[in-house]
Formats: sequence, structure tokens, C-alpha cells
Amino acid sequence: MNGAHERTTPLPRLPIGRYRLRFQGELLESRRSYWGSAWRGLLGTSLKRLVCITRLEECPPCFVYRSCIFPYVFLTPPPLGSVKLPNYIAAPHPFVLIPGGSVNEGIIELGLNLFGMANRYLAYLVHALREGARGGLKKRTGPLELVAVEQETAPGSGDWKPIFDPAAGLSPLATFPAEWPAPAHRLRIDFHTPLRLRLRDDLVAGEELDFRAFFVTLLRRISLLTYFHTDEPLETDFRGLAERARDVRLSESRLEWKDWTRYSSRQQTKLKMGGLVGSTVVDLEAGDEFWPYLWLGQWTHVGKGTSMGLGRYTLEILA
Repeated sequence: MNGAHERTTPLPRLPIGRYRLRFQGELLESRRSYWGSAWRGLLGTSLKRLVCITRLEECPPCFVYRSCIFPYVFLTPPPLGSVKLPNYIAAPHPFVLIPGGSVNEGIIELGLNLFGMANRYLAYLVHALREGARGGLKKRTGPLELVAVEQETAPGSGDWKPIFDPAAGLSPLATFPAEWPAPAHRLRIDFHTPLRLRLRDDLVAGEELDFRAFFVTLLRRISLLTYFHTDEPLETDFRGLAERARDVRLSESRLEWKDWTRYSSRQQTKLKMGGLVGSTVVDLEAGDEFWPYLWLGQWTHVGKGTSMGLGRYTLEILA
């Protein structure tokens, strides 16, 4: 990609706040299952209990529907008159939960990524998680007590600062539009939680995954996050990026389908949430324009079920 094209292509400006909560308590489950759905359910139930002022069972009829924190975070209705998604009842949620992969000496970790304006409501979400966790995580744990909250100074920096004092409350750092390092020309994408992409109404299996399908889904997600949750919506050459993504190839793919089911309290049934896990290699020798989106996607996640932590991947730079 030539320099002129690089300079004239608008880039995404998405503030990302990365937080890490630690709880102390007893683990009741001997085998660790995936806890993303359980944490999401706990957060939703607790947040609604804390902020709802009308106590209606359903949110849309409520007269504060479009100004209440709970629907903004969990239902995320597009604003009236929205140009994007005018016929949809929900926009992308402004948060991602990442259940910790380790439990050491009774400490259970939960990651929380917030996008754009949702960072204003960090205290509400932390308080909801704190209060909800005191009742335990369904049948997985006993009562949990929040003992620490940390914030990463910038996405990917690895520099975490404590921002919670049980007596004084939260002291979060400011969040700014996320930045990315110099472009990589060859990299490995490692999918840690099921990647659920739809192509022509069917879920994409391993042999069907190509870079364009992955990138277009990611581009759409980041674009909508900037549109609904920031004051700087992304305006770029969407069609051109999608067309040029056809020329990027995946190689050395080691992808497999991982089945996972969750119970939906709202639908009173079990839902299949399986997807692709594993790794693939991407050659971006002539595609620096894709790099910012790939970098940000490590924290926005991609595909279906992102709010409960699905579609999480990391990048390993090979060259």
C-alpha cells in the first residue's frame, strides 16, 4: 500500500478502557467450565436491580428507557433517528467480559473492557459486579468479595495500575482513543474463545474461514462501536477495504470447532454457542491498512457473543 493511500484513509478512534477485577471466595466447581455467560447474567441482574427506578419487568415501555444506564449497557437501543441500524432493536453492546483463566488461593479474576462513553459508567458496573458476586456465581462459587480493581494504562501496554480502595472507592485513569504499534507484515492470530461468524446465514466452519469474512465482520463491529459509543464515528472506505481484503490469504490454519452451550434464563432453554478456536497466519506485506483494526479487535472481540467473551483473539507478530 502506498504512502498517499495510507495518509488519506481515516483510522478508527475508539477509547478502550481495560479493567481487571479480582474476587476472593470459595470455588465449588472442580472442573473449570466457561464462565462468560454466568458473569454476564450476574452483571445484568445486579445492574438492573441497582439502577432501575420503575421496577417494570420489561425495559422498552419504560419512560426512562433511552436514558437509563441498564438498557444502554445491556440492550443498547439505537438512538431515535439513527442512520445506522435503523431497523434493529439493539446496537453492539459497549462492553466485553473476559473470565479469568486461573484461580489461585481463592482468587478469581474477571476482565472488563469498556468502549467509548461506557467508561463513564465504570463505577456502576463495578458496584453491580461487587454486589452480585456476594451471592456467588450460580453453582460455581460461594460468596465472592471484591478485593482489587486494576486498569491498564493503555490497551496492550501490560502496565496495570490499582484503582480501587474498599474505603475510598474507584479512582479510574482517563481513557483515550486506543493506539497501535507499527504495522506487522506477518502475524499469527490465536483464537482463545469460540469465534462465531455467519456467512450467508450459516456459521463459518474452519475450512470456510477466509480473511475477508473475518475482517469485514471486525470492521463492521469497530465501525458500529465508534458510531454508537463515541463522538467520532468512523468514516472510511468500507467497500474498498472489503474488496482489498479478498487479496489477503490465511495460511497454516490450525482451527477446530469447539462446542459450548449456555442456559438462557430469558428463553428458558439451552443455546448452542460453539465456534472456531485455534490459530491461523496472515500475510499483510501489502496490507498495512488492515493492521489498526486487527490490533483493536484483540479487545473488541469479533463475531457473535462478544459481550460474554466469545471471539477473543490475540496477535503474535512473526515478521
